[in-house]
Amino acid sequence: MNRQLKIFNGKLITPSGILNNGCILMVDGFITAISDQNIDAPDALEIDAGGKYISPGFIDIHIHGGGGHDFMDNTVEAFLGIANTHARYGTTSMLPTTLTSSKEELLETLRIYEIADQQNINGSEFLGMHLEGPYFSVNQCGAQDPRYIRNPDPEEYREILNNSSVIKRWSAAPELKGAMEFGRYVTSKGVVASIAHTDAIYEDVLVAMKNGYSLATHLYSGMSGVTRRNAFRYAGVIESAFLIDEMDVEIIADGIHLPPPLLKLVYKIKGAGKTALITDAMRAAGMPEGESILGSLKNGLKVIIEDGVAKLPDRSAFAGSVATTNLLVRNMVTMAGVPLLQAVQMATVVPAKIMKIENKKGTLAAGMNADIVVFDEDINIETTIIRGKIVYSKNLISNETAGS
Repeated sequence: MNRQLKIFNGKLITPSGILNNGCILMVDGFITAISDQNIDAPDALEIDAGGKYISPGFIDIHIHGGGGHDFMDNTVEAFLGIANTHARYGTTSMLPTTLTSSKEELLETLRIYEIADQQNINGSEFLGMHLEGPYFSVNQCGAQDPRYIRNPDPEEYREILNNSSVIKRWSAAPELKGAMEFGRYVTSKGVVASIAHTDAIYEDVLVAMKNGYSLATHLYSGMSGVTRRNAFRYAGVIESAFLIDEMDVEIIADGIHLPPPLLKLVYKIKGAGKTALITDAMRAAGMPEGESILGSLKNGLKVIIEDGVAKLPDRSAFAGSVATTNLLVRNMVTMAGVPLLQAVQMATVVPAKIMKIENKKGTLAAGMNADIVVFDEDINIETTIIRGKIVYSKNLISNETAGS
């Protein structure tokens, strides 16, 4: 029997606008119909949205952890715990992200990913791995462990890519020796090359764009701005991202890594269509404030969670975000003055386009994956649906029904 699910009486967020009396029908994990009237489907399980918003599920393409877990704990329990935690906040799919580490630890993370992916039935869908490092500038390492930072090594990254097919994105500093060859090689394998933790200048970025790099990782964080060399000023990666129209950017819109004026500036210059919202969340996301660990339990860095952000123990710098995707959308609306439709776009179709999966995720339309969230005026999540299955429901229907 086909598994049918219908959500009706909601404000349906579509590519062309909001349908105020929206209804959406799903069968076997795919959207089959949307309408501004109630669709007749007598065999479907029905959810009355009660006038709340019906949105595409949020896609987080840069996330490290949550619910007390980090992907680099290298356990299936950690992967599933993170996926389950963030599903409660509207994340329907994600790119698990590593930190700079040894090659051996990285290969183990990739191995665990493949096992966890097969067991992930109630959490945010895994879209593949994002490797953040280890090819970074030491000067811009931030909370990345400097012990493992190194220049691109063709023998190493070719071995890693040949060992695993789940790598979909790789962040690196383009000014490093060998970074252009690295960019060309990873993109030839279908991997998105992204600029991160870098001291590059505008001229470096122009060359990088010609060699496959297309995205700025967590804009403003861990990257150069205007700098001086021998008394002359040079534009950094931040200015380059603004100047180069073709470059996509991602931002940690927690209101702390980027305060409201910078959120407004990014939106004003890059626009919703070239800006993806990311959590960059570490293990303390969804957890109480206090001491935590950035990275793996074995080799991670002790941090303090306070003021809604992770900080280094000496409070000299941020050490990761504890944001959730619904908070990102809320902040873009309330702090940056972005219309809701465009704020949702930044958390759905834009990351889908960056990862080249916009033909199946990121919008509500017939034939797309049934990844859907229902939220109220304050972007509080009521229901999360992944591939047509209800994985979280606050109060619209019982969890027992949701799991059936």
